[in-house]
Parts: sequence; C-alpha cells; structure tokens
Amino acid sequence: MTPESAQMNQLSGAEAVVRMLEAHGVRHIFGLCGDTSLPLYDALYRIGGGIQHVLTRDERSAAYMADAYARTSGRVGVCEGPSGGGATYTVPGLAEANESSVPVLAITTDISTSSRGRFTLTELDQQSLFRPVTKWNRVLDRGGEIPGAIRAAFTAMTTGRPGAAHIGLPFDVQNDPVDADDVWADPSLGTYPARRVGPDPDSVAAAAELLAAARKPVIVCGGGVVISGGESELQALAESCGAPVATSISGQGSIPESHALAVGVVGSNGGTPETRSILAEADLVIFIGCRAGSVTTERWRYPKPGATRVVHIDIDPQVIGVNYRTDVALVGDARMCLAALEKKVDAGESEAAARAVEQLKRAKFAAFRDLAASDETPIRPERIVADLQEVLPDEAVVIADAGTPCPYISAYYEFRRPGRHFISNRAHGALGYGLPAVVGAQFGRPDAKCVAVIGDGGFGFAAGELETIARLKLPVTLIVLSNATYGWIKAGQKSGYAERYYSVDFGRTDHGAVAEAYGLKAWRVREAAALRPALSAAVEAGGPTLVDIETQPLHEARAPVSEWVA
Repeated sequence: MTPESAQMNQLSGAEAVVRMLEAHGVRHIFGLCGDTSLPLYDALYRIGGGIQHVLTRDERSAAYMADAYARTSGRVGVCEGPSGGGATYTVPGLAEANESSVPVLAITTDISTSSRGRFTLTELDQQSLFRPVTKWNRVLDRGGEIPGAIRAAFTAMTTGRPGAAHIGLPFDVQNDPVDADDVWADPSLGTYPARRVGPDPDSVAAAAELLAAARKPVIVCGGGVVISGGESELQALAESCGAPVATSISGQGSIPESHALAVGVVGSNGGTPETRSILAEADLVIFIGCRAGSVTTERWRYPKPGATRVVHIDIDPQVIGVNYRTDVALVGDARMCLAALEKKVDAGESEAAARAVEQLKRAKFAAFRDLAASDETPIRPERIVADLQEVLPDEAVVIADAGTPCPYISAYYEFRRPGRHFISNRAHGALGYGLPAVVGAQFGRPDAKCVAVIGDGGFGFAAGELETIARLKLPVTLIVLSNATYGWIKAGQKSGYAERYYSVDFGRTDHGAVAEAYGLKAWRVREAAALRPALSAAVEAGGPTLVDIETQPLHEARAPVSEWVA
C-alpha cells in the first residue's frame, strides 16, 4: 500500500468514534458542547447524519436522559460532555445507571495528552473519577485505541449484568489517525441483554424440588425480569406453581399488576402492611433479579432471615447469598432461568393463592380509595394518582422522581401491561432525575405518552431542561407536586426527630408561569374538582405541557413508607 492509499484509508479519531457508534446501532446522543469536544462535534456534523444529537442544558440531565432512553428502548444510551465540570456533572447519571443495571455509555472529552500535568484548564483524572460508578472505564492515549475500546465498552455494558461505561477522549486523540479497516462492530451488542447465559441444570432441578415442597411460595422480582424481557416466562412459572408475585419498585412491569397473582410493590418505599404480610407468611421466597437490599426487605426483616427457604436467581453470582442464606442459587439470565425452571415444575393449584392476593389487595386499596375520593385542599397525593390512572392509557410511560411521587405511584398506580412502563431512579434516589428522564423516555419510546411526576424540590434541580423540551416540541407532560418543602426529609424529621423541622422548607413557585415562560402550555390546580379535567387536557394537548398541583406535603400525609407508618 502506498503512503497515499494508506492515508486515504484513515479516519480521524473523532470520525472513528462516530463510525463505531453507528456500527453499534446508536441513533441518539444526549450531551452538551465544550472546547475539548470540538473535533467530535465537527465529525458529528460532517458524517454523523444517522445519529441525532440532543442538546441538553446540563450534563447531569444528559446522563439521566441516556438512562431513561436505555430503559425504554432496550438500546444502549449514550451521553457526552466536555472536560472538567462537564465530566464531574456526568457522574450522578452514570452512578444511577450502573447501580440500576442500565447500559449507558458516557463519552467525555479531555485536554490533550501532551498537556497533562501542566495545570491545564479543566485538567482532571477522569480515569479515577469514573472508576467507582462504571462497569468499564478507560481514558485513551492514542487514536488507534478507539475502535477496540468502544467494542470493549459495548461488550461490557450489554453482557452479564448490564452496566455503565466511560470513555475519555483527549483532544489530540480525537485528531489522531485511525485505520478505517479497524472500524467494525457486532451490532447485537448495541441492545441488551446480549450473549445470554443459562443456568446450571442441577440447580434448576434443586429449585424445582423446593417449589414442589413449598406450601406458601412467593416470588420477589427486582429489575432483572424486565431487563431480560422475561415477563411471559415469569407469568407462566407463577401460574404453574401458584406463587404470588411481588416486586421491588424497579421490578414493576415484571407481571401485569392486574394479574390475579400480582401482589404489587413490597418494601419500605411503596410497600404496605398488606403486601408485607405475604412475605411474612411465606415458607419459600424466590428472589429473581433482585439484590434483596434494604428497601425491598425493609432492612432485612421481611422475609425474616432463617424463617423461610430461599432460591435466588441472578445474572451476577456475587449478589446471591449476600443478605440471605440461600438454599439454591441459579446464576444466569432471568428469562432463561425462568423458562428452565417452569419446565421442571408440575402444574399446581393457583386459586388459593389468587384468593389470598385478592384479599390483601382489597384491603390495601380500600384505604387508598377513601383518601383518593377526598376533596380536601391541599390536594391529597392519592387523589392525584387515582385521577392520573383514569386519564393515561395503559401503554403510557410514567416516570416518578424521588420524594413525594415515588411511593405513591409505585404503591397505588396499577401498571396493567408487562414491561417497562414505570421508571424511578431507585439506585440512589437523587432529586432532579424525573424531568430530564422524560426526555430520554420520549426518544426511546416515541409512540408512547411519556409523563413525569416530580416534586417541586426536584423541579428546582432541572428546570432548565424545560427549554430542551420546548425547543424539541416533545409531547411530554410534566406533573409538579407543589408543597414548598423537601418532603421526604421533613417527614423523617417528624417521625424520628420529634418534629424538629430544620432547613427543609423553601418558597412556593408558580411552576405554571415558569413553564409558560419557556413555551410550554400549563395548568394550575388548587382544587380537587379541577384536577382530572386539567390532567386530561394536558395529556391530550399534543405538545409539551405542565400541570402544577398544590399538594399535601408528605409529613402531613399517609404515605406508603413503613418507617413513617410506625
């Protein structure tokens, strides 16, 4: 090959990045521009026509958008940002995605390799910064490393337990030559889960024996069932063995919540005494794609350790046995494990279990309906959930920010279709997730109605993304629960600190006016009778909308949070 032909067969590092993303099927990138990203942006402008770049107003938002995009689309979410502050702002979103087993790739650009150690503006050890919040992480030194690094990142993100990855691209690396022949990819790694792994047959047989001997088995699903797409396999197993199915918040969608065996959410956030009772009485608990963490088990009290047999199914062997003594461990993809186990289980009687589930749900929702019918002001959260259930289609995607929205939506909104129709950032519960996440969800599932329910505390974290929503004319609806307090903390000060309220209240904002200033259509609701008409109009408007609702604060409410109920 002549020098001239070799040069013709080369790409710049930035061009190679774009081509590698395209080869993995990437269609959207969420991000924010910066000096160190100029070569990458120029490459996207010139050759990235197959990729839509979504300009955000904050790198935190870009990462949250990529997270929700991945959850709703089944594809890897990609975000990007510049060096220095742009890199640090990306960290919260990667931490959430990685702990939630969501594949998000963060590309941060950086100062040139030749400028390292010289007090260059925005210099930062990105390799160390991203190490604790990613499954795979690398800052590159040469352009020739780009194709292999991106292949490795996609492999790590979508195989085994899905997770987040980070690639650091120094400015000069973006301009380095890259051999075009090395730019190739396995496109199946652009979706997840990829390269599934099945369980050991002996473990499957042992789990089936425990199920056959159990009188009151209960299945507890974390996010793993929905991530693996194992909803139909789960339903088949539950019906075969007559086992009620409970979920964590992340596990909602594992089974239609209208199903006769669907218990709903258990745990300290969104669980109720009724749903707790089914775990307290179980003689066998099957954890599926669930880490049996502090929230789902109410700090490892339900089920009581040692009082029940345990089968634990997870793609990550290091999760199994950490919190509960495990009788049988099944390591593998949740869908494959469920399918294998269902084949080994003899069809049993499920009517008794269904009657028990119906009874506990009737008791759970009786108290809820009484509060949901209230015309009191400020408007009760239960009323908001009930009216929202009436106006949204079953295929809608609902995002609940941390704080007031999460326990109420997870406990009482009935998601009647399997799959990912509910998103809440349960790994770290940071405020400000919901508003940007609804943008990512809309790109990930453009045919669905996407709604974010956020508190006014969370609204303050991410209000700038209203401009993004207006600029892109996204048909999303934002519902702001306005009570002028950081309600979760105030409720904790009430229950545990004798109502010594300190530094939790802030001024009331007219969120409708803020939204209208950005170009959204808005409704302000102060009376319960006006709530459903406003929600219906906002959902059906066709463009970006916001409903600002003056809401009862958590410390005055009867939220489904076990530590406050006590």
